[in-house]
Amino acid sequence: MPKTLSIDRFMDPTGTRYGIPTWPWRMAPAHLLTRRQLTARGLRPGGQPVCGQILWASRRRPHVRAAYLYDVRFALPKRTATPRQLGALDKAMAARRTCPRCGEDAGYVLPTRYGACLDCLTDWEIHAA
Repeated sequence: MPKTLSIDRFMDPTGTRYGIPTWPWRMAPAHLLTRRQLTARGLRPGGQPVCGQILWASRRRPHVRAAYLYDVRFALPKRTATPRQLGALDKAMAARRTCPRCGEDAGYVLPTRYGACLDCLTDWEIHAA
């Protein structure tokens, strides 16, 4: 498919065809960013509605893909976790690494399939699971 057809197919900056303003890949205005682009700048959408979308035809999939756009002017800074929240996360991760059989910190998240660290498992338990 020629590129001009793809550009014409997805170019709808007024939103009459698709319901919201739509641009083809790499053609959106500079002030409209995706969630990932906002995250890379340390921002979040902050409750604002979707301001537009980018549409493109995927080569690997037979359908049209979409990425939603948010206005960077209304984006808010990303929230940071409080020290108490970070402490709670550290405790939760420590519990996932601690073996209930030997009580040691395995240094990795225990597989839920076995429920114990790999050092505590017998060959029979490994092959039976």
